[in-house]
Amino acid sequence: MTTNFEIKELSIEGAKMLTPFYMEDSRGYFLKGFEKDVFESWGLDAKIQEDFETYSKRGVIRGLHFQTKSPQVKIVRAIKGRIHDVIVDLRKDSLNFGKYIGVILDDKNHNMIWIPAGFAHGFEVLSEDAIVSYKCVGKYQKDYDTGICWNDKEIGIKWQTTDPIVSDKDAALMTFREFVSQYSGL
Repeated sequence: MTTNFEIKELSIEGAKMLTPFYMEDSRGYFLKGFEKDVFESWGLDAKIQEDFETYSKRGVIRGLHFQTKSPQVKIVRAIKGRIHDVIVDLRKDSLNFGKYIGVILDDKNHNMIWIPAGFAHGFEVLSEDAIVSYKCVGKYQKDYDTGICWNDKEIGIKWQTTDPIVSDKDAALMTFREFVSQYSGL
């Protein structure tokens, strides 16, 4: 089987755009989204421990989530639909601390984003609905699960959604300033 994956560095060190092996014909398509040896040859720790999937409707914003202890590495892909995926660098020793990048993930380009440990993650749904897959290195730990409010003024994410649907939990998350004051970074 071919291992024709592509990898592209993003503007924040450690974050990467991954293009999986993809083939389409009259029957449909075949996608190979993960191969441990290939990921490790790129220097990416590919010891996936958990796999999650979310379904969301147009206008939903989820995030910006992270764990304060044992931060997870994530590989995120839009299985169905189109999302604006956003990551914020919370690594205290990073030159990009507090900066964010946003990428479009959808079921047409099949790209995935590699999110290193120490980042907050969130996304907004741009299509009618979306199914998003998260493969995680490191386990989810409820006691350390928190985040930064999606509309934090200091981070200044340029969301495309004008009338967002946000959970009560996500709406009550701390500001970036509160995060810095309480944790100083990850």
